[in-house]
Formats: sequence, C-alpha cells, structure tokens
Amino acid sequence: MSIKQDIEQKLAEGFSASHLSVENESHMHSVPANSETHFKVTLVADDFVGMGKVKRHQAIYKALSEELAGEVHALALHVYCPDEWTARQATAPDSPQCMGGSKHDKASQA
Repeated sequence: MSIKQDIEQKLAEGFSASHLSVENESHMHSVPANSETHFKVTLVADDFVGMGKVKRHQAIYKALSEELAGEVHALALHVYCPDEWTARQATAPDSPQCMGGSKHDKASQA
C-alpha cells in the first residue's frame, strides 16, 4: 500500500469525513521522481465542530503519527467542519510552488 493510501485509510477510519482529499504534492518539491514525501489533506468532518484549528491539526497528527515519523516530510492541512466547508464553497486553497532547496538556487540564478 502506498503512503497516500495509508493516509487516506487512517483518516477515513479516524474521522466522520463528509469530504476527504489526499493529494501527493511531492512532484512540486525538490525530491526524486515518484516520491511520497509532501501531501495536502483536505478533510471535512463533524468531528471538528467546536474545535479550534490547533486541536484539529493535533488530531490529524495523532492519527498519522507513523507516517509523520517516517517518510512524510510535509503535510498541508485544510480541515473544516461542514458549515465552514459550505461557506468556503467547498474549496481548499491551492498550495504554493516550492522555492526551497535546489529550486530556490535555480530561481535566484535566473
């Protein structure tokens, strides 16, 4: 099973998700091809009603502790309760392009 699939499974089992999206964004970073190191998670769940952003993130980190202790380098979290998701018109922000590591060096030389 891929890391992406592990993340999807653990979040689906750990939360009452009405929307779950896990995107492998490793290709946007300075990592080898086919890496699974950078992910964007969008999760909408009733579990988050009345819970602040920090507590929501902590709940995700706890569910994904094995992945975060292993190969996962970065996790962009967009977590909402259903009312917040509706107010956002069911959209999560786009991730910015990575400018770290060798990409940053190349951009500054241009």
